[in-house]
Amino acid sequence: MATIMRTPPVDAGDPNFLRGDPITGDRYYSKEFAQKEWDHMWTRVWHVGGRESQIPETGDYVVHNFLRESVIMVRQANGGIRAFYNSCRHRGNRLTWSSEGSGDFVCSYHGWVYGADGVLKHAQDPDDFEGGDPCGRVSMVEVPCDTWGGFVWYSMDPNAPALLDFLDPIPDLFANRPIKDWVRVIWRQFDVDANWKFTSDNFNESYHLPTVHPQLRANTDEDYKATVFEAYPNGHNRMIELGQPSMRADVPNAVEDVWAGMLQAWDLDPTDFEGRARDGRIALQEQMRKLGSERGFKHYEAYDDNELTDYFHHTLFPNVTLTATFEGMHFFRTEPHPTDPEKCTFDYWAIVPRIEGQDTVMTICGERPMEEAEFEFVPYGSGQPIPDMMDSFLIQDLSVAIGQQAGFHSRGYTDAILSGQESRVRRFHEVLNDYIEGRR
Repeated sequence: MATIMRTPPVDAGDPNFLRGDPITGDRYYSKEFAQKEWDHMWTRVWHVGGRESQIPETGDYVVHNFLRESVIMVRQANGGIRAFYNSCRHRGNRLTWSSEGSGDFVCSYHGWVYGADGVLKHAQDPDDFEGGDPCGRVSMVEVPCDTWGGFVWYSMDPNAPALLDFLDPIPDLFANRPIKDWVRVIWRQFDVDANWKFTSDNFNESYHLPTVHPQLRANTDEDYKATVFEAYPNGHNRMIELGQPSMRADVPNAVEDVWAGMLQAWDLDPTDFEGRARDGRIALQEQMRKLGSERGFKHYEAYDDNELTDYFHHTLFPNVTLTATFEGMHFFRTEPHPTDPEKCTFDYWAIVPRIEGQDTVMTICGERPMEEAEFEFVPYGSGQPIPDMMDSFLIQDLSVAIGQQAGFHSRGYTDAILSGQESRVRRFHEVLNDYIEGRR
């Protein structure tokens, strides 16, 4: 079962741990503020550059472009992964414009060639350089690189803390889930007309669920009194919601269709829970524990009982959210636009365990094959329809982000008036301020 966490959480449902830093609208549209984020935060944190599964063989590489920077992560002969800036040491030309590939890096300007280890292998007219042949003594500039959870991470800070220290306690919270070996069955990126911080704000609270996602109340208890809110010193947060109908459901404690389907899937009779639908949560745990392995869900053996039914939302500072469910994991990430702070890209990955005898898996985009997905860029902007996702919680969140971005410009907005259950929203901005002001 789960290991002991190195860092105890703060009760983030109580705002008394906050300083009260204001969340002003200019944080979402000011180019000056965006520059401060780059200078003091983005260049110091760890970034997800890709999945290990993208680079299985020596010389395989994946490229991550962030604002105007570009980083190459490449598999080494010893099985490790190293990361380098995507820039030729000769005259600065970008070495590759591909998002992934394999083999040497050849500069298209003057033909310099670098190997997977970043060392220069070939230069035109090597005898014409002061100090002699640059081959073997010149290398691409390396950046810290490490892996966790099947993700490849890098940092632009040469003095970055160890990845596991930066992520603490997230690896411990995922100790029962072997996500390194899971499959990314959806790999989508959207353009959104909103500042990148909209997801950090949105995923750090559940106060919006009854309004924006009313369909969830049939099987998710979004009542803040039943929800766990946690904050950690590194700036990461967690929220745990019970997998049971909400008392805000259309008929409290009635078995609605979604909940009935979940009970039936594990050989439970929904009529046995009429008038006491919430009792089905424990019954589900017992059935999943009893039947899981024989149905191919062998990973359930390592889960705690609550991990069989409940929803665990982890917001990793600054811009990644990992939502773990009994079905798998949702990965969300926003990244700023290179020049416009009122635009961003939004990544959604569905990452699931392989199930014996199961060739497909149901996702928020419909049924998908149980295999590594191809990259899809899906135009969205200010609300372009996405047919296979229109009924999903994800599109509901994106649509709200557009309206909120417009509202931040209003003279009627000066600071957020937050409920206690939204304390992690202000907490996120206080951590961001700590980076900008040199306290982290």
